[in-house]
Amino acid sequence: MKKYITALTLCLAAIVTGCKDDYELNVNMEPVERLTAPVNDKFTKLQPATSAALSFEWDQARAQDGSLVLYEVVFDKTDGDFSNPIGKMASDGGGIQNKLTLSHKDLNSLAGKAGIAALGTGKIKWTVNASKGFNIQQAKETRTIEVERPNGFAEIPVDVFLTGDATEVGATLGSALKMKATTAGVFEVYTRLKDGKYRFADRNTGTPNYFSMDAGLLKEGGENTQTGTKVYRIRLDFNNATATATELGTIGLWFAPDNKFLFEIPYVGNGTWSITNQVITFRQESWGRDERYKLRMNVVNNGTPGEEWWGSANADNQRPTDATALSFWELRSVSNDRWQNSFKFKAAVDTKPNDVNVYFKADKNYTHEIIVK
Repeated sequence: MKKYITALTLCLAAIVTGCKDDYELNVNMEPVERLTAPVNDKFTKLQPATSAALSFEWDQARAQDGSLVLYEVVFDKTDGDFSNPIGKMASDGGGIQNKLTLSHKDLNSLAGKAGIAALGTGKIKWTVNASKGFNIQQAKETRTIEVERPNGFAEIPVDVFLTGDATEVGATLGSALKMKATTAGVFEVYTRLKDGKYRFADRNTGTPNYFSMDAGLLKEGGENTQTGTKVYRIRLDFNNATATATELGTIGLWFAPDNKFLFEIPYVGNGTWSITNQVITFRQESWGRDERYKLRMNVVNNGTPGEEWWGSANADNQRPTDATALSFWELRSVSNDRWQNSFKFKAAVDTKPNDVNVYFKADKNYTHEIIVK
């Protein structure tokens, strides 16, 4: 057995020694000769909210030993020399393919870094670096693309916070009120503002980027001034750089069987409307007790009074029980139809005093609850 092990050890040693003597790493290569697509100065109107993309392509670089070459596309301002580029991206296939498919969203981000303003038009310069080991060669050609940016932000925040002495939580950044992300790039908050200043931040720690509203537009920097105490729904759209502040009033509980509002629910703070000890009596019909209801929010848009209706996701419902899922009480924007999309009260609500709480808060789906006393 020892003879076999000794023989095997000698063979392995010979192989290793042979490799060490004979092998040298060859990193010699020729750079990319020609960029092939897009054509020089190609114009593209960016649509970052879509799946649109632009393809960058080039001739293959040639390694002296015929082995693998990796590619990286480099972007810079038109007066740059790629020594301090605004962006670098590996080609498709993890850097293997001589092609890069870049989304309009990423191009919009690069355009912002190149100093092209929203709604503006400008150029970005690009080339390709080919690499083999530590040998990196820039392509012999550079090109530019011309882009038109949409009216939006190149970088969409992950989170947005409302802060300032006009807010319900004060000016301490760490206590800032988080806004709810309703769709990609769109944030909103239901809150009360009082006399003072407020603004929006992309984080509640460190040194955030700040934003403000200006005549329906969302802008970087600045702050807003609130005069008087009012409740608002503030909605920020970073995709289109727009901002709206809708004044909100009470929420009426609409009782469909009687075709009337039973009572109005006032705002109490922290995105919550609440009222206590309200006796609710179902309507007696020939077939039984009718308990259908929904909610109407009073709003003011640009000085014009209006209303928004909130109800069930279902056109019709069964009476809920203690076993009914909490999602039953989640609120959806609905029409003012007397019956459609109405909720139903639990049986225990009938003829009893009840507390009603309506929640438009960032940390949960918009919902409400009826508490029987």
